[in-house]
Amino acid sequence: DELQADPKLLEEKFKHVMVADAERWMDIAERKLKGTGIRCFVCPGNDDIFEIDRVIRSSDVIEEGEGKTIDLDGFTMVSMGWTNPTPWDTWREAPEDKLRVRIDRTIQDGTDMGRTIFNFHVPPYGSTLDQAPALDANFNYKSGGRALIPVGSTAVRDAIMDYQPMLSIHGHIHESKGAVKLGKTLAVNPGSTYEDGVLQAAVIELDPKKGKVKNYILVNG
Repeated sequence: DELQADPKLLEEKFKHVMVADAERWMDIAERKLKGTGIRCFVCPGNDDIFEIDRVIRSSDVIEEGEGKTIDLDGFTMVSMGWTNPTPWDTWREAPEDKLRVRIDRTIQDGTDMGRTIFNFHVPPYGSTLDQAPALDANFNYKSGGRALIPVGSTAVRDAIMDYQPMLSIHGHIHESKGAVKLGKTLAVNPGSTYEDGVLQAAVIELDPKKGKVKNYILVNG
């Protein structure tokens, strides 16, 4: 009752729990990854409060990806966790034109797109990787959740088609597990069923000599 009567207190409690959760995951990463030489990149998504960034940066074994161009043994990864606007008005949202600005300013001049990975949380619009249940004005599912609509980003789709990176990896839309070719680009969304305690992921093998995706598989675990 106290939390319901005090929205500010509720928000503070919510943020405290989110930060504590992130710190717990960083501790797990520390135990699992320290001394292994395995690089692990984390890029906060639209639902992540900005206080999470500090937690990520405090880790000795996790590398923050947001807004960076990172060398991966001869490949290049460009990361962005922001999305186009959603019905829930989350923390990291921006209009499509501003998303495109974020993308363009992150990509360095002279980047070889044939060896580049776009790591963008939001999938490209109309790609089949962005199908989510349609909602009515009260945020209830239409047709019991069977009516699906594309909700991805036009800025991300346009950037993929303009730049044509080797690979584009996404998340955000949990229901849209899959892979699709957009021009020369392989775009992948492993989906998510975290609420069931199941990890969905994409295992992707790159060929460093030929500079291409050698194999990929979508897995559950």
